[in-house]
Amino acid sequence: MKRNKRWITLLICIVTITSLLTTACSSSSATEGTTGGEITIGSKNFTENIILAYLMADMIENRTGIKVNRKVNLGGSSVAWTALQNNNIQLYPEYTGTIVANYYQQETTNSKETLASAKRLMKKDDLQFIAPFGFSNTYSLAVNQETAQKYNLKTFSDLAKVSPNLELASEFEFTDRADTYPGLKKKYNMIFKDVRGMDQGIKYRLIGQHDTDVVSVYSTDGQIKLNNLFVLKDDKHFFPPYDAGVAVRSETLKKYPAIKEALDALQGQINEQEMQIMNAKVDQGYREDDVAHEFLISKGLIK
Repeated sequence: MKRNKRWITLLICIVTITSLLTTACSSSSATEGTTGGEITIGSKNFTENIILAYLMADMIENRTGIKVNRKVNLGGSSVAWTALQNNNIQLYPEYTGTIVANYYQQETTNSKETLASAKRLMKKDDLQFIAPFGFSNTYSLAVNQETAQKYNLKTFSDLAKVSPNLELASEFEFTDRADTYPGLKKKYNMIFKDVRGMDQGIKYRLIGQHDTDVVSVYSTDGQIKLNNLFVLKDDKHFFPPYDAGVAVRSETLKKYPAIKEALDALQGQINEQEMQIMNAKVDQGYREDDVAHEFLISKGLIK
């Protein structure tokens, strides 16, 4: 009888120790991938990218419990990309055309092939492109309705013919990136009388006041509608597809696999019109984080 009691006591101890070890391992795994840890999300210095960063942050915090530091409005593309490479941020919203043409100086083609190229090129640097949001925010050029009528403008080729008489206002990086104005000059022989770099909000103020003739635009800019601008057709297809998604460090996804699951829920959830509406709300005075949060609630992605 005593021997049986000893065996029962020993069996209880073994079961208890095993249970404690299993709980400890599970807790450690959850902390890494689901309910603990800390990451930093960055963004570039324009409205849309900031909104997308807040969308990403809300999704991760709502669905994983991982703490997210928000480092928005870092600067232009090269600043955000360098921050990602240096691990100052672990992820941020990016565009396939920018990755392929600007960071890796490779040729772009259609949307599907450019996405595949972005993923392949980034893999070499232990980076990944995940969760395409569902819209492409390509560059274009726009004029006010009066200028379009005066010069009978419909396409970039039309604009190139009269460009020596006109001024262009654009964000700073548009003036020197290979996939923007320098490339346009070669492709269309488009040489403006004057080109001025500035913050995005200022260029729209200038064209609204008729203090410039042409502005660079993103196809999802809310200001296009607010200023009733005429967007010209890129008839020689110079600008590549700029499908929006998430640029992230591979080591971050390995450490926190729950991040990918949370962000994958955003895949295909935003069309071009929805993004333009969100951008317009910020232009009208709403905060980027509030606009992002309300959108996720309206889509049923968070509560």
